[in-house]
Amino acid sequence: MNFIILGAGAIGCYVGGRLALAGQRVTFVGRPRVIDALATHGLTVTDLEGFSGHLAGTALKLAGSLREVALNDEPAVILLCVKGGATDGAAREVAEVCPAGTVIVSLQNGVDNVARVEAAAPQMQVLAGMVPYNVVFNVKASAFGQSACQAHRATMGPLQIARSAASDQFLTAFTESGLPMLLIDNMRAVQWGKLLLNLNNPVNALSELPLQAQLRNRDYRRVLADLQREALAVMSRAGITPAQVTAVKPQVLPHLLRLPNWLFTRVAARMLRMDAKARSSMSDDMQHGRVTEIDDLCGAVVRLARLRGERAPLSERMTQLVAQHHWGQPMTGLQMRVALVQGASPG
Repeated sequence: MNFIILGAGAIGCYVGGRLALAGQRVTFVGRPRVIDALATHGLTVTDLEGFSGHLAGTALKLAGSLREVALNDEPAVILLCVKGGATDGAAREVAEVCPAGTVIVSLQNGVDNVARVEAAAPQMQVLAGMVPYNVVFNVKASAFGQSACQAHRATMGPLQIARSAASDQFLTAFTESGLPMLLIDNMRAVQWGKLLLNLNNPVNALSELPLQAQLRNRDYRRVLADLQREALAVMSRAGITPAQVTAVKPQVLPHLLRLPNWLFTRVAARMLRMDAKARSSMSDDMQHGRVTEIDDLCGAVVRLARLRGERAPLSERMTQLVAQHHWGQPMTGLQMRVALVQGASPG
């Protein structure tokens, strides 16, 4: 099968790397700095359980844009891995270059990207996907004795993709590549369930801490719990029931997060099983001065509330905090709690 990674970043390089290492045909399309680094250093793919594989730069199919990819008679599956703000442009490029009916799988955060792709590329077959794990992407010395771009899966969970005739066809390719996948009938519920977890991304970014260290801090967890409680209330009034995408039911998550540290670390040991250096993608974006996905996360909660003439003041305020933050000035959990409540107060 012919897979095209449109957006060769952390998720794209991990998923594409596992597919390529298993012998699947994969083309990586990305920004020049990433494509140049892959061409020079190759790609090392590792995971939390100890897997490690390397692809030499000369073995990788790389392109700076979809227009550079030589599409043959075999249908391609586009794995869309760009950030939410780049979705419209990527979808227009697919519409211009690919034949009608091309399958696009959105492996992106947020709940709005499938609709954006369908609006910009109406002749394509668009499937919603959900990536449950964090991937750390950097350039470092590898176990193979050479410098390499490394995509490291730092947490766990199976991919979830909308069930269709197309996903049935590539299910085997994913599972045989070490990418467990579940085919789901109601991906909308899954996306909202994942969004609840992704509300930690801005908390992690503002803390400037690794995820594990941030989650071990009760004040940061209480901020996340408040954001989740507000989002759950907004979803409930909109008739949305988020799917359970972790071992804990969505409605229980805020209560779990508020537990004292001594109890949380015991009850939520699985949640804390991750690479100690793992950070949210928003933290990486903020550190490097890139546009964040805050509008796809907190912004989605705000928009859902507005559809009913309501507000989501905590998500509104978190969006402001992210926009105002200067890297190198981390917020403590207590500072974040105070800023969130004061900024969300009426008047």
